[in-house]
Amino acid sequence: MPDNLGARYRKLVNQIGLKHVQGGLTLLKIMVVVAIIGILGEVALSAYQNYIARAQVTEAFTFITEIKIPIAKFYADNGTWPTTQKFNSLIPTQTGNYIATIIPKTLASGFQITATFKDSEVSAVLVSSTMVLATTSDLKWVCDDPSVRAIGGKIGTTPSKYRPEVCK
Repeated sequence: MPDNLGARYRKLVNQIGLKHVQGGLTLLKIMVVVAIIGILGEVALSAYQNYIARAQVTEAFTFITEIKIPIAKFYADNGTWPTTQKFNSLIPTQTGNYIATIIPKTLASGFQITATFKDSEVSAVLVSSTMVLATTSDLKWVCDDPSVRAIGGKIGTTPSKYRPEVCK
């Protein structure tokens, strides 16, 4: 009797014209949704990592720009740039949250401060890269500016897309 009931039901459904509608999502639809979520997640992660790198570079830039104040004062008072020993006495704190070392260098007609990022605790794109703050021959402070090469200076290795506008 149960088999007869199923057959009668199917016959009735066919006569009325009803069709059985399958509910739910197909595997293909689920895979498309997962792929879209993955792409959006990758874009968001990349943007977040860029944001973190820029924030770390900004903190490092602020750190080294604060160093130039006592150096400029020393030059104004003495007419010469400080030696490494004098620099160390003027700047007792030479590491920052993301900065491993600060290296002073007297140039032909100026001064250069090189900050090197740490090997850890920084964004992967910044590991061991450098930022340079230097004076040009007219005693203007510049950040990662190619003009300091003319007086024996160097520019930093931090990718320009992470540097503040004044350092690009």
